[in-house]
Amino acid sequence: MKSFKPRVAAIKTSWLGKLGPGLITGAADDDPSGIATYSQAGAQFGFNMLWTVLFTYPLMVGIQVVSARIGRVSGHGLATNIRRHYPAWLLYGIVALLVVANTINIAADVSAMGEAMTLIAGGNAHLYAVGFGLGSLLLQIFVPYRRYVRLLKWLTLALLAYVATVFVVQISWYEVLTKALAPHISWKPEYITTVVAVFGTTISPYLFFWQASQEVEDQLADPLARPLILAPEQAPANLRRIKLDTYIGMGFSNLVAFFIILTTAVTLNLHGITDIQTSAQAALALRPIAGEFAFMLFAAGIVGTGLLAIPVLAGSSAYAMAGTFKWENSLERSPWQAKRFYAIIAVSTLLGVCLGFTAIDPIKALYWSAVVNGVISVPIMAVMMLMASRVEIMGQFTISPRLKVLGWLATAVMAVAVGAMLLTM
Repeated sequence: MKSFKPRVAAIKTSWLGKLGPGLITGAADDDPSGIATYSQAGAQFGFNMLWTVLFTYPLMVGIQVVSARIGRVSGHGLATNIRRHYPAWLLYGIVALLVVANTINIAADVSAMGEAMTLIAGGNAHLYAVGFGLGSLLLQIFVPYRRYVRLLKWLTLALLAYVATVFVVQISWYEVLTKALAPHISWKPEYITTVVAVFGTTISPYLFFWQASQEVEDQLADPLARPLILAPEQAPANLRRIKLDTYIGMGFSNLVAFFIILTTAVTLNLHGITDIQTSAQAALALRPIAGEFAFMLFAAGIVGTGLLAIPVLAGSSAYAMAGTFKWENSLERSPWQAKRFYAIIAVSTLLGVCLGFTAIDPIKALYWSAVVNGVISVPIMAVMMLMASRVEIMGQFTISPRLKVLGWLATAVMAVAVGAMLLTM
């Protein structure tokens, strides 16, 4: 027995212990707003939208690995690196738009969580939304990073609800495989708009800022760790970990997105229900078709993913603002040590909650949030690719030609997607 325990510990260290920023970032990408987008894609176009999440997977991996490497190598988040090496107007413009888009996204997510909880347990959706928003805020402020990140890891399991839902309904897997690999692609504006929406949901600016900053957090939490540019001997293990973490995290994210599109395609689309606007509406539409169990899984997943996504959205805004204005910033610090950092988290979260009580249409707000995210993702990705290739930022750890190709391809795809979105608006 004595010889068995160390081996178990070693397994935990080598696999579970290596999963962190990439896993949480990937899971947070499937937030209630993302679920709404994927549900709409599956309901409206059926199996012919499955290809989008397969196509975006390598692009998502490439750009997220770049953001993680910038954070771990330099020891600073994206905003700090942009401030040090690029014009102030570029940084201020990007960060301002990021904070606005994130706040709107929080509003949409909190509202969706409230609606989903009402479907499950009855009651007032607004009160649930307030409870979820305040609960998430208090956890971020008063729970130290090392404990909080463990909670976020466990919350990623909520996404398995969407994998389980698929197996509650009957599916022709041959047709799924055929349509996923050889889809019927339409050039109609509504199809192009939905493709752009899926791309924009999958590759989002807040994910770049969050993963880079979480790499810095992990480094600061370990007393033996230093930025790789100052401690190159730590590079092999950390770069392998980043690669593994990001591959698994983005794979998990896209797998869940695939199953959400598949679930809504095989239930809603095949029964003629093609107009889905919110994730809660998708859950409600599932009930008479897929049954009570599928409905409950789908609705519960909305709440779980929202609890994971809200801190990522608010946190990425805070990291961006702190890096811009040289504020103390870390989820490991107490609120009294990083007052302005936590103030941004509080303001973003509370504003998001308050927006749910206004006359603003959450669907339209979310649409414009997606537009803003799409527009700012292109310059952010371009700047990231330039930073990752600069010796003064990355030292000997500038990205490889293969990663350059993948990163610039992701940037080009997003630029084309944004152009298509603007043409079809």
